[in-house]
Amino acid sequence: MVHAVVATAWGGAEVIEVVEVPAVPPGPGEVVVAVRATAVSPFDVKRAAGLIGRDPAALPLRLGNELAGVVTAVGPDPTGFEGGRLAVGDAVLGQWLDGAQAEEVTVPANALLHKPPSLGFSEAAALLGSGTTAAHALAAVGLAEGDVLLVHGASGAVGGMVAQLARLGGASVIGTASPARHERLRAAGVTPVAYGPGLADRVRALAPGGVDAAVDTAGTDEALSVSLDLVAAPRRIVTLVNYGAAEAAGAQWIGPGGETERIRPAAREDLVRRAAAGGLAVPVAASFPLAEAPAAYALQAEGHAGGKILLLP
Repeated sequence: MVHAVVATAWGGAEVIEVVEVPAVPPGPGEVVVAVRATAVSPFDVKRAAGLIGRDPAALPLRLGNELAGVVTAVGPDPTGFEGGRLAVGDAVLGQWLDGAQAEEVTVPANALLHKPPSLGFSEAAALLGSGTTAAHALAAVGLAEGDVLLVHGASGAVGGMVAQLARLGGASVIGTASPARHERLRAAGVTPVAYGPGLADRVRALAPGGVDAAVDTAGTDEALSVSLDLVAAPRRIVTLVNYGAAEAAGAQWIGPGGETERIRPAAREDLVRRAAAGGLAVPVAASFPLAEAPAAYALQAEGHAGGKILLLP
């Protein structure tokens, strides 16, 4: 038996428990991973709340989809994401792994990449979910060298990744955040700006030549309305949250399905290389023991952690 995080009902942190589940031997194309670190994302919070679906048969619902760990057993043909075979003792990372918040998981080998030695387990577990979402957002807005990009929520896990990747691509970045996090943004080469009344005017003062594109990771009405006010082409505005309003205004929203299944996997290896070489920082806001999963979910639900939240089995 192994310990795993589940939602026992539909709700918030109060429904999150750590329970014992059976260990599962690996089948063809599968491996067993001893989890060293696993992320808690907004998607996990939505699943636990029943916002992705409320099938009573799914309860208790195993949670988590991002992890880093060490392979402890392999089934026949354990071919990893990069095309090579995985072996016992390999350090790996991966995403879209159902039930990743556990001491041990049995998962498809082809969803796992080798973890470079220079990348810590915590950083590896925090990398792919935010990084691939950020890469997708920048592809959707068609970011080009020399662009001025406005990032709403630039101090968050995804917003921070958007800002970094945009800077690496030769863009100038203006990022909204609370004043307490402005110095951190400046250190990353981002021009910070406080959200709230007057945001559009403050951004205009910082970008007298105009704003070419915007990525909204905050999901507020202000983020979308200001973006529409500043960006000439609505299709160069992307939101991760405010779906209905964005679509009605001619802007884009990105989420599960469609291009997600093509663009995000294609970004994985490049993200791992950049992070391993030190060219991409992976901000971890907080880490909790697996037994304290409810506290991790409560913090994630607040929406202001300022980076990735991890569980350490």
